[in-house]
Amino acid sequence: MNNSNLEGRSALKKHKVGKWGVVFMIYCLVAAGAFGIEEMISSSGPGLTLLMLIVFPIFWAYPISEMIAELGSVLPSEGGPYVWTKKALGEFWGWQVGFWETMAIWLCQAAYVVLVVGYLGKFFAMTDAQAYAVKIGMIVIFTVVNLMGIKEVSKISTVLSLLVLAGFTAVALVGFTHWQYNPVTPFLNEDEGLIGSIGGSICIAIWMYCGYEAMSNCAEEIEEPQNIPKGLIMAMPLIALSYFLPTLAGLASTGNWENWGTEGNSTGYMDVLINNVGPWAGMAFLVIAILSQCSIFNAYIASGSRGFFVMADDKLFPKFLVKVSKNKGVPHVSIIVMAIITIILCQWDFQTLIMATTPLLLYLYIVLAIVTHRLRKIYPVEERKAKGLWVIPGGKVGLWFCTALPILIALIALYVNGTEYFLSGYVLIFIGLIGYIICKLAYGGLVKLDPENHPINLKTRLAVGDITRIGIFTIMIGASALLGRVLLAWYEGEWGAEYYLEEYGSGLFSDFYGMLNILLGLGIAASVAGIIIVLIGKKVEPKV
Repeated sequence: MNNSNLEGRSALKKHKVGKWGVVFMIYCLVAAGAFGIEEMISSSGPGLTLLMLIVFPIFWAYPISEMIAELGSVLPSEGGPYVWTKKALGEFWGWQVGFWETMAIWLCQAAYVVLVVGYLGKFFAMTDAQAYAVKIGMIVIFTVVNLMGIKEVSKISTVLSLLVLAGFTAVALVGFTHWQYNPVTPFLNEDEGLIGSIGGSICIAIWMYCGYEAMSNCAEEIEEPQNIPKGLIMAMPLIALSYFLPTLAGLASTGNWENWGTEGNSTGYMDVLINNVGPWAGMAFLVIAILSQCSIFNAYIASGSRGFFVMADDKLFPKFLVKVSKNKGVPHVSIIVMAIITIILCQWDFQTLIMATTPLLLYLYIVLAIVTHRLRKIYPVEERKAKGLWVIPGGKVGLWFCTALPILIALIALYVNGTEYFLSGYVLIFIGLIGYIICKLAYGGLVKLDPENHPINLKTRLAVGDITRIGIFTIMIGASALLGRVLLAWYEGEWGAEYYLEEYGSGLFSDFYGMLNILLGLGIAASVAGIIIVLIGKKVEPKV
């Protein structure tokens, strides 16, 4: 390893992390327990929830894990999704994907800090100042762990994962031995109806199975990066079983499906132990819940701190982020910056943080499915198999199964997740678009590293073809907003106005028709602007 410049990917230190270490890091990034499924049960019904926990591993988690495994195997690079997209679709789209994924992780990890303090609040009454101090303490502790290196992160993830799995195994065993209710009755929540029940369960199920791509951000710090694709395939069924079995056992032993939830005195996995073992077991499980969120936060620092670090190494983000510590060989500046941002973000509530996160992840999976096809042309399957690299099984049928399904499900989820989620996602999409233009103009981008293969347009100082790409991207934003205006009005029209007013009370999100009007105006404005930008591109872009 060359540590002479202490900057960029060349200065990173490699660590020996085995397959099981990778598996448990992925388990922390994706799941760390079944927390969150409680809300699916009460909103969608017990039978539909259990069906979704069977269907989604097959039609969502398996395709995504296979897709990410193939991408990570052919290009085991630090900054995974950003690097894959940059290679397949170019600098502009690579920047967008890198930004979406990193921002999603940053928002998610702040949300998990908020959850930890929420769980602790069940033990100890805290003032706002005390709660914030606990949040800062948690951030500092796991930041220190991450500054020590990926190997240490993996060790902590392994210990915490085993404790979380032990807790949910206890729930499953106790629940099955005290079976007294039909866990699939009623099949769905009749108050929500079929469409409403399915919509609610899809959103939560997708959230429960996001994060498979995050481990790939650390690929160049692992001595055997091919352990990541192998770990993905091993982790997927472990995660699926850790969701399904405790949920089935919990419903069969406690019933009371309409009161399941994560807040207040609602029913949850902890009650399986309290009712059948004793209060002490429930308290022990509450500790498991806290450790679960800590394990996710610990792994997310490792993943999220590498995104902008790699982009900075490509001259697409501020240079100070490329600094690497001399002794540990980790991107310490990026880790510390991430900790500071998390200290700021964790003052927001959980719902606000998640609201902006989910659309970004859905956009990410849609683009990565396209990237998978593009990289098949750049790196033929026959050459990959000759090198022993992971390839999605099943030939062309397997490829389309693992790429078309994530696109279809992500598109459905975007329009059933809620108008406020759909609208808030656009804020970060626009920030990403503007952010690329600013960073490209300020830092130069790939032309600084390879001017022959990444030339710039001297008229615009952007990459050749970027004006056209920006125009097409803006048209896509506009079309998506207009389609959202139509579909959301149809999907939520009968109850949306009353629901959003009751849910938010005041402000933008309380006005259902106001949000629809914003989507209409945004759609028209973006579509027109995109067409104009494309026409400008025809004049200012050099002829190829």
